[in-house]
Amino acid sequence: MLILHTYFRSSAAYRVRIALELKGLAYQSVPVHLVRGGGEQHSAAFAALNPAELVPVLVDGPVTLTQSMAIMEYLDELHPAPALLPPDAAGRARVRAIAQTIACEIHPLNNLRVLQRLEGTLGADAQAKSAWYAHWVAQGFKVVESMLSEAADGRYCHGDTPTLADCCLVPQIYNAGRFGVALDAYPHLCRVGEACMGLEAFQRAAPGAQADAA
Repeated sequence: MLILHTYFRSSAAYRVRIALELKGLAYQSVPVHLVRGGGEQHSAAFAALNPAELVPVLVDGPVTLTQSMAIMEYLDELHPAPALLPPDAAGRARVRAIAQTIACEIHPLNNLRVLQRLEGTLGADAQAKSAWYAHWVAQGFKVVESMLSEAADGRYCHGDTPTLADCCLVPQIYNAGRFGVALDAYPHLCRVGEACMGLEAFQRAAPGAQADAA
């Protein structure tokens, strides 16, 4: 069975959970608490599994994989139905562009270790940390909103089937909500998010549905 080292609030782990649920793949969750005791991801045992000390980590028999985007494409190649990428080259490029705008442009600036450094090393208070978070979400969401408006007739990020882009979008919307970021300026983004959350796969992957949710 697939083993996923995960944390219920991790955006990157959330993406992979959505992909697994969309494909109907059975997996065992191994919680890694990113805050408790200074962060279980920094333990020697976990660092041996992933030297980057980040979740998610997917173990598939002898194969150990890190990085959510790589994991999702691995799953898509091994289990091609339902597909997370469109059949045409232009469609695949568009889906990857939306996904990477979130995973590469928004998330790295706002993930836990960056926020912890802002607070612990640079002395940012809660207000400054929230302002930092909101700024980078807004910068990225403006781009995603523009990209989604190019195909406003589709139910999801690209057409009427959830893709890699939706796997990335929903966790980022969830995190924006946690930090109180207003989403009124992004109607297409919100429409897609609502459509996704109407599906059982997204509901099962949600942070609140995880055994380690606290």
